[in-house]
Amino acid sequence: MKFLIFTFAFSLMIFSCDSAKSPLQGNTSETNTTASDTVRIANDSLEYEIIIFEPGFNSWLVSQEPRGYYGQSFLEGRNKIYVGEYNNRVRTVNKYPTNLYPQIIDYDYFTDYGYEVNYMLYNYFIYFQERYNQKFIIGRN
Repeated sequence: MKFLIFTFAFSLMIFSCDSAKSPLQGNTSETNTTASDTVRIANDSLEYEIIIFEPGFNSWLVSQEPRGYYGQSFLEGRNKIYVGEYNNRVRTVNKYPTNLYPQIIDYDYFTDYGYEVNYMLYNYFIYFQERYNQKFIIGRN
């Protein structure tokens, strides 16, 4: 009888531990956060694609100036400067951390990417500077 009670108590303990893990295993908030923080902008006719997968970017973007606040020519001008500075830092591996500047951004200055791409890219550069305490040539405005 003691053996049966011991076995039942032990099984109950294991089951209760396992049931406590189940909600954690089924918790997809981390996956959802990563998925919701991934921004993909693509235009198949121009054959370009921007993918921003930076945790916290979407929630940060909501607190920034809304679409339409800046003109497209302003955004394009800033993006040209930011892309040039960013790519320069990618090439200068001994001066800047390669984990922050992993690869060149292929941004053609003569291609009209449209407002949305320029808006997102501009805001990503602002976010990048704030989040990683990086200072580019020009400031926010």
